[in-house]
Amino acid sequence: MATTAKIAKTNKKPKFSTQHRNRCSVCGRPRAYLRKFGLCRLCFRGLALKGEVPGVSKSSW
Repeated sequence: MATTAKIAKTNKKPKFSTQHRNRCSVCGRPRAYLRKFGLCRLCFRGLALKGEVPGVSKSSW
C-alpha cells in the first residue's frame, strides 16, 4: 500500500506533464495500473471476483 505522502504528492499538479504517475484509486499502487478501470491488477481482480466491476466476469470454458 502506498504511503499517504506519495499519494498526496501525485495529487499535486506536476511541473511537467510527463511527470504524472497513474495510481490505483483503491490502494494507491503505481504499477500494473489498468487505465480503463483506474485500478491496479490486484484490486481489479478482487473487485471483479466479487462482481463489483460492471461488465467483467470470470471466464470459463
